[in-house]
Amino acid sequence: MISRTLILLVAFLIFDCATVPVSGRRQFSLVPNSQLLPMAEDQYRQMMSESKLSNNQQQVQMVKRVGTRIQKAVEEYMAANNAADQLAGFTWEFNLIEEDIINAWCMPGGKVAFYTGILPVCKDEQGVAVVMGHEVAHAVANHGRERMSQGLVQHFGMSTISGAMGQDPSLAQNVLLQSVGVTTQLGILKFTRTHESEADELGLIFMAMAGYHPKAAPEFWQRMATVGGGGAPPEFLSTHPSHDRRIADLNALIPKAMEYYKEAK
Repeated sequence: MISRTLILLVAFLIFDCATVPVSGRRQFSLVPNSQLLPMAEDQYRQMMSESKLSNNQQQVQMVKRVGTRIQKAVEEYMAANNAADQLAGFTWEFNLIEEDIINAWCMPGGKVAFYTGILPVCKDEQGVAVVMGHEVAHAVANHGRERMSQGLVQHFGMSTISGAMGQDPSLAQNVLLQSVGVTTQLGILKFTRTHESEADELGLIFMAMAGYHPKAAPEFWQRMATVGGGGAPPEFLSTHPSHDRRIADLNALIPKAMEYYKEAK
């Protein structure tokens, strides 16, 4: 029986690859955005309709304000690096879900969801910017598309989104939700250390350009390290690097991020 690893390797060699901003890493890209983004839009709409959105206007407006500032930073950064075309089809949106879950995620195409459970750990707008920058960075680096491509190969072989939807629409939709870190009955397809490092670095740059001080990032992760009394990590951290390693890596990245820092007026 051919292993999933071998199938992924063959698929990587056959299909097109994309390049990740900042790192320049080549990534497997079976799924074109022309198919992925409409599907992501539909799933986001469904999840928002099935979720209880927060009516705390102060918190809602903070999430939207931070999201808009990060969005502008992303667009500026990508334009400056001759990569504005990679944002084609992005339609940004930022929502706050009333649920005691320590999590946040960003769909391919710039659709973001925060849960109220993560706000106490964020503490303030600076902390929200850390999470927002990181999650948006996953979308900008096309980590969801990369994991969606891998998930399609694992579950459906050399299939396209349309082919997967024809075989099993529910499973194909769940693969997408897994790919961006949304909990489903199938569990979460893990972000790799490579994905996390790329999202940390890119997210730190985005928040700095948006006027949030980069030092807020290691401070946020220090607070996350105390959640649950320092025992088993919450869902948001379950597939992430260790606290100490992440904090050390972020501190090392601060001098580079400070080159982009624009203090908010």
